[in-house]
Amino acid sequence: MSVEVELQASVEYSPLQRMRHSAAHIMAEAVQELFPGARFAIGPAIEDGFYYDFELPRSLTPDDLPAIEQRMAHIIAGKQPFQHDHWPRGKALEYFRARDQPYKVEIIENLPDDEVGIYQQGHFLDLCRGPHVENTGQIGPFKLTHVAGAYWRGDEQRPMLQRLYGTAWFTQEELEQHLQRLEEAQRRDHRRLGRELGLFMFSPEVGPGLPLWLPRGVILRQELEGFLVQEQRKRGYVHVMTPQIGQIEMYKTSGHWYKYRDEIYPPMAVKPGFDPDAGEPQGEVYILRPMNCPHHIQIYKNELRSYRELPLRLAEMGMAYRYEKPGELHGLLRARGFTIDDSHIFAMPAQLHEEFLRVVDLVQVVFKTLGIEQFRARLGTRDPGSSKYIGSDEVWAQAQADIVSALQKLEFPYTVEEGEAGFYGPKLDFLFRDALNREWQLGTVQVDYNLPERFDLWYVGSDGQRHRPVMIHRAPGSIERLVAIVIEHFAGAFPVWLAPVQAMLIPIADRHIDYARRVAEMLTAAGVRAEINAQGERMNAKIRDAQLQKVPYMLVVGDKEQADEAVSVRLRSHENLGAMPLASLVARIKGQIDTKSKEL
Repeated sequence: MSVEVELQASVEYSPLQRMRHSAAHIMAEAVQELFPGARFAIGPAIEDGFYYDFELPRSLTPDDLPAIEQRMAHIIAGKQPFQHDHWPRGKALEYFRARDQPYKVEIIENLPDDEVGIYQQGHFLDLCRGPHVENTGQIGPFKLTHVAGAYWRGDEQRPMLQRLYGTAWFTQEELEQHLQRLEEAQRRDHRRLGRELGLFMFSPEVGPGLPLWLPRGVILRQELEGFLVQEQRKRGYVHVMTPQIGQIEMYKTSGHWYKYRDEIYPPMAVKPGFDPDAGEPQGEVYILRPMNCPHHIQIYKNELRSYRELPLRLAEMGMAYRYEKPGELHGLLRARGFTIDDSHIFAMPAQLHEEFLRVVDLVQVVFKTLGIEQFRARLGTRDPGSSKYIGSDEVWAQAQADIVSALQKLEFPYTVEEGEAGFYGPKLDFLFRDALNREWQLGTVQVDYNLPERFDLWYVGSDGQRHRPVMIHRAPGSIERLVAIVIEHFAGAFPVWLAPVQAMLIPIADRHIDYARRVAEMLTAAGVRAEINAQGERMNAKIRDAQLQKVPYMLVVGDKEQADEAVSVRLRSHENLGAMPLASLVARIKGQIDTKSKEL
């Protein structure tokens, strides 16, 4: 949230947000008392709590939080009133300059008003439009949760501040439930599980935001990609491969160069001596692609297209790169290098409705298979007051009408959110809730009349005349984000078909290793991913190791199992199925793989 939005939009605060906003001010007062000379930035309410950004004489640690909480409790008990006032700009500037508060001064200098809002409780006075509760005693149960870094105004060229987070609720029960959700979120954090399960890593020598996939992580993402490709092929998609760079002029034509310029890695020139800072790049200049659609457009343009070929559904697992700011990187959820499961459908306008419905069906099938079934649909439309979009009013009206007409046939609820459209077309986003009830955008369908016009695309109709196709952009987001969400949704305990290791062979003694190898070879030949723990540990230790790695099946083999051509089966759920013939075991696991069952 920008500084300006934090100051201007506060009138929309709900009663809970109002209380949390007030708690942020109380936290700031406590920090001021404990750290004289602290400089203050902003402190808004957020979805599950509040934060305040500080510049402090030293870094905060978790050990500081109890002291701040104790001081906050003292302030709350004092029932200090929140007093509202309006000051002339000059008076406010003089006050905050005299107290060495440069962030408040900068905020005031950028506000258009002749007067600014001031709130005071106790000895703490802050620049704020409110609203707040009547007094500090109206703050409910609260807890400070963690400290993070945050660049001032989100600009990595500006100072790095300390962002102290907290949460507040009306009742102790609500607070405890929220803290339990936070603990569960930490348990499911894909970054921690990625390390523990050996799925992926990051290296400072490679660079932040650029994941390195480890062998087991490659299996996981390949299984996901294979499933997606299979579902796409069932629906008539054809797959292509395109370069990860392209000449800059192509991205100027598409508009991506102008839209994403701050997020695009610096241009690369073929000619030596090129200075990317010396004005607009010219000549044979390349960039790492931020999107795949211009490349697919070139494939469409490669030959004369007839109406008989349409719709043409092109798909690609295409790498893309964007320079995300360091403070915005978040494991696989927000990376700088990522793979987009990207599809672009070129269709006649008369085919648009049917194709749109087919894409929506594909999105729903994919996420239902992954066990993420709760979702809502959001139609993002153009903000008429914004200049960030391309194309005429007529084209936008047509595209938005097309989506609404298709949604009426689907008969499921959706919300309309102005300003959430892509820069070249309206879009339908699918926002799913995971096991922690958190919302993620995992699918988007965008109707686009603008890029076909910009790239002069056409097809020959049944009348022998040239006609302009319409494009549908379809993507469930990046594979990296999808993997992260799948990791957290299943807490690393993947269904059998996704598990990197589906069965772990555990020989009781060294004399059983050869039999374990024969069983592993038989499972592998049947399409089951099996490994052997031949370490010199006790059997119970090996079972515990497999459970920590969340392997679905643990297959113990000893003298009896070897004599009976069987295995003793234990599940990661701690259920002991006992001895099972090898043929029965293979049939059980293969059935779960083939049906993509989420049950063991």
